[in-house]
Amino acid sequence: MKLSLPFLPLALLSLLTTACQRSRSAPLPPPLPQDPQIQVYFNQAEHQHYEMPNRYSPKPETLQRPGDNLEAILETAIASATQSLDVAVQELRLPGLAQALVERHRAGVKVRVIVEHQYNQTWEEWSAQAKQLEGRDRQRYEGFRTFLDRDGNGQVSAQEINQGDAIAQLRRAGVPLLDDRADGSKGSGLMHHKFLVVDGQTILTGSANWTPSGIHQEPGFSESRGNVNHLIRLESQPLAQQFIAEFKGMWGDGPGGKTDSVFGVKKPVRSPQRITVGASSVLVTFSPTGKRQPWTQSTNGLIAQTVAKAEKQVDLALFVFSEQKIADALAIRRRQGVEVRALIDPGFAFRDYSEGLDMLGVALKRKNCRVEKDNRPWSPALTTMGVPQLLPKDSLHHKFAVLDGRAVITGSHNWSKAANEKNDETLLVIENPTVAAHFQREFDRLYRDAVLGIPVGVQQKLAEQKGRCPS
Repeated sequence: MKLSLPFLPLALLSLLTTACQRSRSAPLPPPLPQDPQIQVYFNQAEHQHYEMPNRYSPKPETLQRPGDNLEAILETAIASATQSLDVAVQELRLPGLAQALVERHRAGVKVRVIVEHQYNQTWEEWSAQAKQLEGRDRQRYEGFRTFLDRDGNGQVSAQEINQGDAIAQLRRAGVPLLDDRADGSKGSGLMHHKFLVVDGQTILTGSANWTPSGIHQEPGFSESRGNVNHLIRLESQPLAQQFIAEFKGMWGDGPGGKTDSVFGVKKPVRSPQRITVGASSVLVTFSPTGKRQPWTQSTNGLIAQTVAKAEKQVDLALFVFSEQKIADALAIRRRQGVEVRALIDPGFAFRDYSEGLDMLGVALKRKNCRVEKDNRPWSPALTTMGVPQLLPKDSLHHKFAVLDGRAVITGSHNWSKAANEKNDETLLVIENPTVAAHFQREFDRLYRDAVLGIPVGVQQKLAEQKGRCPS
C-alpha cells in the first residue's frame, strides 16, 4: 500500500504533475548504448515517450507516457516464440499480454503460466467474495473493478469482462495455468517471480508485475504514472536453463495432476550459478533458502557479500530494505570510504523496521519501547538517504543496486527477511559497465529531486517516544 508523504506539500505534488506534463515537449536525453545480449528498459525513463494502450484509459490526454513501453517489449517477446513460453509472474492483469499468450498457445507453442494464488482469480471469483474483503485485499478488488469498468458507469459488463479479465482469457483458451497451491498447500510465502523464458533462450525479468499499475498507471488515477519499474532482456541458453529448472520445480506435472510442485522452502537448495553472457558475468540465484542454510549462503547473504566488494560507490533504489545484516555490510564499507546513496519507497522508508532509519542514524521504538533486534543506527548519520518524489498512488518498486558503475544487483528479490526465507524470488548480479550505466542513469534521475534526511513525521515520532520511553 502506498502511504502519503506528510513532509511533501500538496503544492509540490502539483509541481511534479506539471513537470511531468512539460517533459512531453522537453528535449529528450540521448539513449545509452545497449549490450547486444543484455538490454535494460525503464517504464519512467526520460529518453523517450510511448503511447499507453487506450484500453487502459478512456481519456486520450492521459495516454502519453515518458519511458519504455514494458508491455510492448513483453508482447513482442511472446509473439516471437516458436516452441515454448514459460511465465512465472506474481500478478498477470494486462489483457494484452494474456491475449498474446493465448495466440501463441493456439499456434501450437507450449505455453505454461504460474501466478501467485491470490491473483489466480477471475472477476467473477473476486466478486463472489467481495463482501468479505478488507484492507489491502479490498483495495486490490476495487482497483480491478475500476480497471475493468471501461466506460466508467460503475458497472462491469460481460463485454468489459471478456475484454479485460486476463485470467479469464487464459482459462477460456485452455492455457495451462497454476499457482503456488499446486503443492497441496494453501500457498507459499509469495510466488514473487517476474520472469518469462522464450524458446529456452531468451529471458525477460526485472521488478515489474504484469499489471496496469506495475507498468502504466494505477487504474482510476489519471495523474498516476505507474510504479517505477524496470525490465531486463537476456539472451543466453545456459542462463535460460537455470530459469527453466526453477520453473520446472514449481510446475511439477502441471495443473490438475499430482501435488508434486515445489514452492518456497520446499524447493531444493541450489547454489548461485555464474554464467558468462557475452561480455557479461551473470550470477543467478533463486530464493528462498529458509533457515536450512547459514545466512551467509542465502540470497541476502549474497547481496551482503556483493556490496562488500564495492570500492568507491554504492547506489540503492529499493522498494523495501529491512535486512539488518546487509545494512551492516554497507556500514562497514562506508567507514572504509565507500560513498553510499540510498532511495527507498516512501511507503516503507520510515517504518520502524526499515534500514533507511539506521542509515539516518535513528531508531523508532515500538509500543513496548523496544527497537528492532540487533538494530544499529549509523554514526555519523548518512545524509544521502531519502525518498524519491513520486506522483500520487505510485511506488518505487525497483530492487537494484549499482556498484562502482560496473555491476548491478537486481531481480524480484526485495532486501527483506521474507524474500530470503519464504518467497519464490530471482536475484541477478550482472557485471557489465554498459548494463550498469542504464541503472546508474535511472538512479540519478530519481535522486536528482529526492527528499533526503529525516522527514517531519519521523521527527515528531522521535520527540513523542522520547517522552514516552525511558532513555
